[in-house]
Amino acid sequence: MLFITIWPLFGLICLGFLLSRKGFPDPGFWPAAERLNYFLLFPALLVSSLLRAPLDDPQLLRLGGATVTTICLVALGMVLARRLWPMPAARFGPALQGAIRFNTYLGLAITASLAGPEGVSRAAVYLAIAVPLVNVLSIVALSEADVLRRPWVLLKTMLRNPLILACLAGIALALVGTGLPFGADRFLELLARGSLPLGLLCVGAALRPDSLRGDLAALAGNSALRLLLVPGIAALVGAGFGLGSVEVLVLVVFSAIPTAPTAYVLTRQMGGDGTLMAGLVTGQTLLGVLTIPLVLLVLGLG
Repeated sequence: MLFITIWPLFGLICLGFLLSRKGFPDPGFWPAAERLNYFLLFPALLVSSLLRAPLDDPQLLRLGGATVTTICLVALGMVLARRLWPMPAARFGPALQGAIRFNTYLGLAITASLAGPEGVSRAAVYLAIAVPLVNVLSIVALSEADVLRRPWVLLKTMLRNPLILACLAGIALALVGTGLPFGADRFLELLARGSLPLGLLCVGAALRPDSLRGDLAALAGNSALRLLLVPGIAALVGAGFGLGSVEVLVLVVFSAIPTAPTAYVLTRQMGGDGTLMAGLVTGQTLLGVLTIPLVLLVLGLG
């Protein structure tokens, strides 16, 4: 049953890959579609989901604490591992992103399939906390912490991120409690409906199988960490924080899904090992077809 629920989502990723390889509808379509989704459709989904989130629910505060704890534990483990196996920032940045970043479209799609609107609203709260945190950690890792000497540069980067801005806007509107006037909430919901399917198609279009010919040991080790060990850590942290079933599902799903395709863009922009990052994105996405249902079944969340 779980596989039947999840496979259509990966079917969309495969379809996006095939369409892109065939040049349909046009090679320039996919970058434009990704920009449309990243700057408009997906922020609309975040705002509309947070608008309905019960921010006074104590479970959401616990979910926030569990989110920060899980990500920081994994990041700390990566830092300690780097002391044993030294590597330059150009490679450590992709390795860290492979362990802590997540494919937001896939995570929300799985959560919506398994937990419905309640799960999506919880996932939006998770994203409001996790997106800024993983972005800061990724930039620091890629820059060898030099960016911390120029905090305004980091702040400017964060405030240009449409997902972070959407989360801030959604939380502010939820706290005010007045909603949006003149049917604007309905307008956002209509925009949001196209986000997840288009996002999954774009994920497929961005896959680069050629990148899997690189360092297979690094790709395999990082993928095993991300897809198998990190969700186990998340489940333990969730139990420690006393999360409810939906909150645990959100925490584990976003810890079990592949790393984010946007990590490749950030890595290239900051002079990191783009080939390694592309390999991690592609390899984890392909392996996720098997590991995500397995992890959810083993942890009793399917």
